[in-house]
Amino acid sequence: MLLRTFGGSLLIAVLGLALGLIYGGGTGLALVAILGILEISLSFDNAVVNATVLVRMSPFWQKIFLTVGVAIAVFGMRLVFPLLIVGITAKLNPVEAIRLALEKGDPDKKGTYGYLLAQAHPAIAAFGGMFLLMLFLDFMFEEREITWLSFIEKPLARIGKLDQLSVVIALGTLAAAAYTLGESADTAQSDRISTILVAGVLGLATYLLVNGLGEFFDTDDEDDESEETEGGEIEYTLDKPKATHVVGKAALFLFLYLEVLDASFSFDGVVGAFAITSDPIIIAIGLGVGAMFIRSLTVFLVRKGTLSEYVYLEHGALWAIGALSIVLLITIEYEVPEVVTGLIGVGFIGLALISSIVRNRRAADSDESSDDSGDEQRPRPRPAPAQT
Repeated sequence: MLLRTFGGSLLIAVLGLALGLIYGGGTGLALVAILGILEISLSFDNAVVNATVLVRMSPFWQKIFLTVGVAIAVFGMRLVFPLLIVGITAKLNPVEAIRLALEKGDPDKKGTYGYLLAQAHPAIAAFGGMFLLMLFLDFMFEEREITWLSFIEKPLARIGKLDQLSVVIALGTLAAAAYTLGESADTAQSDRISTILVAGVLGLATYLLVNGLGEFFDTDDEDDESEETEGGEIEYTLDKPKATHVVGKAALFLFLYLEVLDASFSFDGVVGAFAITSDPIIIAIGLGVGAMFIRSLTVFLVRKGTLSEYVYLEHGALWAIGALSIVLLITIEYEVPEVVTGLIGVGFIGLALISSIVRNRRAADSDESSDDSGDEQRPRPRPAPAQT
């Protein structure tokens, strides 16, 4: 099971380390390893959240997630996306952006690739922060049978009955972040605030669009499927009944939702990687290795049924997402060490895992005690009379 799930990731890791060694010698090898570990630590909560979505997808779309999705994650988000951001913000054509990236300039020096990417960070943080914040708020405002931090989650679920409350809170948070963290000595304050507001609104709109389209086509496909399967002619071959898996357009938009979610998680890793090296090739290789492991971990969680066994893991991951969204907004003005971001995610998930284990043990003890009490109350057979 482990080898089948993580075999591809291990192979990619070996190839990535080899490429790092060939490209940059011993230093390149070490940097690829460090960046891979950085990506895994920052995105561990991403794997848990991805698993809650991937469990609704059929094996076909799970394979798409591990093939096409990996290509998008590694080459799109870790290599092409930074080039695109630098090209747009600095008004450079693609050739100039690539040339600037390959120069490996000092990120603290004006005009370099790393410096331009850092200048674009407020917009990146606003977009990713709002997307993740909406994900967290929608989860918290939904009524659930099982709650983890009940003293917080239950009141939030009650007030969540107000229509579009998550959108109102998200927009209020964006406005507060833009006008309190949008000050800058390098650019006009009004321009910076406008950039943050526009990027944040785009992040919110992207979430609403992708999530809404997924739900719309999910309902539509369920209606079609119920008519087609009424006769019971279609067989279901997965661990879960196929009726629980989205198909058609719904599956496509669910896949797109996963990719945008991964992109939002990768923002801090891509920008934070420049604190370790300014070489975009090494960054793409190292973060790509980590992204592959995160995807394999996502599939492992789905196949092992970990989320159903440890029911608080999803809650811990969503709380970590809420914290990460706030951290991203804070990084508009202040630098937050990557180790802090990683520890927040690991901390929430670790606590949720421990809480799940304690819950399972209490449930097992309760079942055993009920069985024991049942045995005590059951009348014992009377001994047969002695024969004379």
